[in-house]
Amino acid sequence: MSGESRQRGRVLLAAPRGWCAGVDRAVMAVEKALERYGEPVYVRRQIVHNRYVVQTLEKKGVIFVDEVEEVPEGSIVVFSAHGVAPSVHDEAKARKLAAIDATCPLVTKVHREAKRFADEGYDILLVGHEGHEEVIGTLGEAPDQIHLVDSAEDIAGVAVRDDSKVVWLSQTTLSVDETMATVGELKKRFPRLISPPSDDICYATQNRQAAVKKLAPEVDLLIVVGSPNSSNSVRLVEVGLENGSSAAYLVDTADAIDEAWLEDVATVGLTSGASVPEVLVQDVLKFLATRGYTEVETVKTAEERLQFSLPQELRRDLRVEAARGGPSAAADMADRHRQSSSRGSA
Repeated sequence: MSGESRQRGRVLLAAPRGWCAGVDRAVMAVEKALERYGEPVYVRRQIVHNRYVVQTLEKKGVIFVDEVEEVPEGSIVVFSAHGVAPSVHDEAKARKLAAIDATCPLVTKVHREAKRFADEGYDILLVGHEGHEEVIGTLGEAPDQIHLVDSAEDIAGVAVRDDSKVVWLSQTTLSVDETMATVGELKKRFPRLISPPSDDICYATQNRQAAVKKLAPEVDLLIVVGSPNSSNSVRLVEVGLENGSSAAYLVDTADAIDEAWLEDVATVGLTSGASVPEVLVQDVLKFLATRGYTEVETVKTAEERLQFSLPQELRRDLRVEAARGGPSAAADMADRHRQSSSRGSA
């Protein structure tokens, strides 16, 4: 198809979409660490689940590793937005690493709930996907008392010590509807099951799903911008299909769009996962515009104003640096980090 635009239809653009407060905080933490301490800055696992973001940070000098044992002793390491188990903090401390904990505060909330309920003698049913980094981190808070429930099929195999002391928690990036359906089945098995004090599924996940639910019945095709390992992005595809979209696809970038998807499509829905920068969405809009989808209508279901402060370790050093004379003190700060083991656990 030629790049010349011809009238074909419209785009319904979801709002909210993309970048959430937790992702913004995590990426900014890495960038600030680079700026203040200089290279190298190590990050355990992907800081957020988005290929473009990771590649962009690598070009700036960030080194991504799978485990802290790969980080040279005395170096600076950032923990990803998905959270880590307590054992990872201990390993970092043992290696005299200066750890900056960029865990999303909403994930930290789930960790604290897990620890509190475990300390009170509860068995915890964690609704989440096996192998996801967030789930691995939460399981690490109380491995002997947390039971992972990946789907309703897992419920029959769950064994608890006392069915009067059972609570459910969840991964923050799940489908709201799917999670509540699983919880409904759990309550049939454990009638005295109690719920967490507040909803574990994060506001951004819920808001992006709500926007897709609203536009899905009106679109012939839904395009979700996001990486395959992004749980909340994958869920958006599922939510679109479940709520009326004739077809739905996940793409990392506009280059991944198959033009065959647009055949006989009058209305395209467009959204993005919570770890996706807006530039990637704009690239898709440009792609669609050159193919005749020049009318863009925003479907807005919520207003997001939440912001999170930077990790406390980084804030503290930024304050000290400012008091000592600004960026010129950065090298001294990095040296102090590498010489200190007392701050190795975030």
